[in-house]
Amino acid sequence: MLFFQKSVSFLSRLFQWFCVLVPLAVVVGSFCALFLWMLEWVTQYRFDHPDILYGLPVAGVAVALSYYWWGGRAGGGNNLILDEIHKPSEGVPLRMAPLVFIGTVVSHLFGASVGREGTAVQMGGSLASSFARLFRLDSRNTSILLTAGVASGLGAVYGTPITGAIFGLEVLTLGTLDYSALLPVAVTSIIADWTCHQWGIHHAVYPVTFRGLAAPGQTPFHVDALLWVKVAVAAVAFGFASRAFAEGVYRLGPVIKKICPTPWLQPAIGGVVTILLVWLLGTRDYLGLGVVAPEAGGASIVNFFSTTHYGWSWLLKLVFTVLALATGYKGGEVTPLFFVGAGLGNALAPVLGVPGDLLAGVGMVAVFGGAVNTPLACTVMGVELFGGTNIVYYATGCFIAYLCSGHTGIYLSQKVGVPKIWRPDFVPGIALRRTREGIWTED
Repeated sequence: MLFFQKSVSFLSRLFQWFCVLVPLAVVVGSFCALFLWMLEWVTQYRFDHPDILYGLPVAGVAVALSYYWWGGRAGGGNNLILDEIHKPSEGVPLRMAPLVFIGTVVSHLFGASVGREGTAVQMGGSLASSFARLFRLDSRNTSILLTAGVASGLGAVYGTPITGAIFGLEVLTLGTLDYSALLPVAVTSIIADWTCHQWGIHHAVYPVTFRGLAAPGQTPFHVDALLWVKVAVAAVAFGFASRAFAEGVYRLGPVIKKICPTPWLQPAIGGVVTILLVWLLGTRDYLGLGVVAPEAGGASIVNFFSTTHYGWSWLLKLVFTVLALATGYKGGEVTPLFFVGAGLGNALAPVLGVPGDLLAGVGMVAVFGGAVNTPLACTVMGVELFGGTNIVYYATGCFIAYLCSGHTGIYLSQKVGVPKIWRPDFVPGIALRRTREGIWTED
């Protein structure tokens, strides 16, 4: 009898969760579909009308003014969502979703080098917070629902639902996972991705033809020892690239603030310098997402998987993106990180004697993993994007890049559950914003 009562109680709670999670996933997936459709449209418009770039400084100021007048706590972005998951308080304002949606679309229309993951995560988090208030959830369940919102946003915007689920758990605290939220985040991420596809959205395909097969005459095995060592060497560079990206944004930001203390005027600086860089380099390859190039053969994520060699494109994209983010343009960091990682892999492949498509794929997920401190999620992302044959190389790249990126990242509200290298003065739960400054104890 007791077992029956417990089973009924469990099923009842499970049903209640599904009544919350399914509508949330459908809404987040639908918003992500609209967002991706808008990004595709504005990107093509910018390709067809390249002179629109000259409006970038004014567009950046307009978006910044909208946040200055109406943003409030919504300006906290991804870090606010992580703070609310760790310790729910006032919640994430619903206005974050439309503000970041419009701000990101405008940024891409005029050519800012930003991504899309931040927008998807913020839309998912703000909608989840509104659902939590609507259903009057307690603090613990609010944290779970916010995590599900983050997972559904990332899973839907990249077409990687399992990655989204693991990311939602792993991004919160370095070195620890809370499995009590595993089923809610997995269900929400999968349904959100399914919903996005039902709206007719298709994601970019990155062709990795290398399949890790042994040379003729050798015993078949899924890992080539020498190739594995070469990938490990490249992964060190991927980790340093992750660190350079994150530190670049956080170090340039204060410099911009000293030059221009008025927050809503800072994007004008980024816009003008971006235009000057385009003039200087004579190319528009480093504007916007960078998934495809405005001209055939240009530097882009898709083209990095080809046999063409792009030596320093990864570094130029890093410069363009750090400039845009440090001066206040809205969007995300992950797709530019994909560009940096795939571009660096493409550049290192002929130097190390590694298949170019393989190292581009490893770099793409490893630089992302190092910058957001989610090596497990990014390993799974490699499988979801490229297939599972080369999983050993994806895991090697992500794990080593995670270690080499240090205790920093693009989300400074992350907590450190277990340090990457053990320290006797470590205090569990310390924020990443303190560890990047070398502070390992609480005040």
